[in-house]
Amino acid sequence: MAQKLNRIIFTLREGEDYIPLIALLKATDLVASGSEAQEVVTAGMVLRNGEVELRKRAKITAGEVIVFENYEIFVEG
Repeated sequence: MAQKLNRIIFTLREGEDYIPLIALLKATDLVASGSEAQEVVTAGMVLRNGEVELRKRAKITAGEVIVFENYEIFVEG
């Protein structure tokens, strides 16, 4: 049986169109530091809209879904 993912809703700041992937992982407290965020991304542990995302500074925009470990982050504008 598949494990249910914990859902996080992340709202972009007013006036911002995106957040860099590693900043999103830090802002949602899923990693303890920027270096840890970089490590999990380069290790292929982060999914962006169902695909592995290896770019640490990928621009995550409203409507995208990021999955890391047992968390699903919904980004809204």
